[in-house]
Amino acid sequence: MIKRKLFDKILKEKDNNKIVIILGPRQVGKTTILKEAFDKIGKNSLFLDLDILENFEKASSYSKLITTLKLNGYQEEQKELFYLFLDEFQRYEDLSIIMKNVYDNNKNIKIYASGSSSLKIMEQVQESLAGRKKIFHLYPLDFEEFLWFKNNNEAISQFNNISKLDGEELDLGRLRELLEEYLIYGGYPEVVLSDNKKEALRSIFDLYVKKELVNYLKLEKLLGIKNLIEYLAINHGQKIKYEEAAERCTLKQYEVKEYIEILKETFLIRIVRPFFTNKNKELIKIPKIYFLDNGVRNYFINNFNSIKKRADSGFLFESFVLQELIKSEHESIKFWQDKNLHEVDFIIDLISKQIPVEVKFKDRLKQDDLIGLRLFEEEYKANKAYLVNLGIQKVRGRINFKLPFNIRV
Repeated sequence: MIKRKLFDKILKEKDNNKIVIILGPRQVGKTTILKEAFDKIGKNSLFLDLDILENFEKASSYSKLITTLKLNGYQEEQKELFYLFLDEFQRYEDLSIIMKNVYDNNKNIKIYASGSSSLKIMEQVQESLAGRKKIFHLYPLDFEEFLWFKNNNEAISQFNNISKLDGEELDLGRLRELLEEYLIYGGYPEVVLSDNKKEALRSIFDLYVKKELVNYLKLEKLLGIKNLIEYLAINHGQKIKYEEAAERCTLKQYEVKEYIEILKETFLIRIVRPFFTNKNKELIKIPKIYFLDNGVRNYFINNFNSIKKRADSGFLFESFVLQELIKSEHESIKFWQDKNLHEVDFIIDLISKQIPVEVKFKDRLKQDDLIGLRLFEEEYKANKAYLVNLGIQKVRGRINFKLPFNIRV
């Protein structure tokens, strides 16, 4: 089994009794990570897949759950921790209350739980599990994990040494070819390992509809949201006006807003808002919307052509950089545009400071490519700025030129 980076992080939590919750889209490996942790811990543990009705019945009340644990070796007076793994717990609203009761009354039980719907889970746990939980996110593979799954030792070695490069017109070696594959098909584990990647993407979307969207929408609404997904895919990485999207998709404007929120909370898309020092303006200005996986996005527009034959390669690369930043735990990411339409693709907003990140799908850069970064630097006194590109890695003043495999901001 190929290990994910998150595995070591959640395993480090095993010696305290805080509830560990893993959130993320379906089919990215949450169940696999839970099972790996279950196998690693071994004794004094129980795994319940809550997609199976019989297992839910075992955990449908506090008393039933404790009885189930006792039948599987748990003793109320035991000194060592007993580990309970709950997969897909968001399906049942009462489980957060049951987990709270376990946490409050059984300090020798440690719960690991996974779920694929952030909106439903956060509604359930925000109040009942306050101070009792630690939340982790699992997304499709980042580029380094993608290389692990490809099992390409040459590329892995090049990736590990890429930070040593300094200069211009750099040769990216095997990494360039694999990056282009990643931009087309994305990082879902099943897709990366499949010989029929289009079919793998189709099955992921089918499961997404059957397991996620039907939880939120009546069947007659599914066509409308499918039209909206296709519209967002066509306009991937661009500003989205809700009124225009409503007109194109034959929806009402309030439906577009509602559906976009559902797509965000089920981890299909990410909304990137404009950066303003006045936070109220961020909420009313037009956002950009990106898919959290390029393969899924390309599936919806049915375009798996090579990078050289595409007009949207720049948007795919921009989205790749956003995805890598999100997977490295940068959550507050925005974009910036001034009144003269100068832009910076991403602003990592740390409240006390902002880090601008510009993205260029180019081997060679021009002075014009730096205008947005320099204007942002001047206005907001940024100490560091980054320009992610395909051929240059060096530091010039406050601008760090970065290759796409070395995005550590």
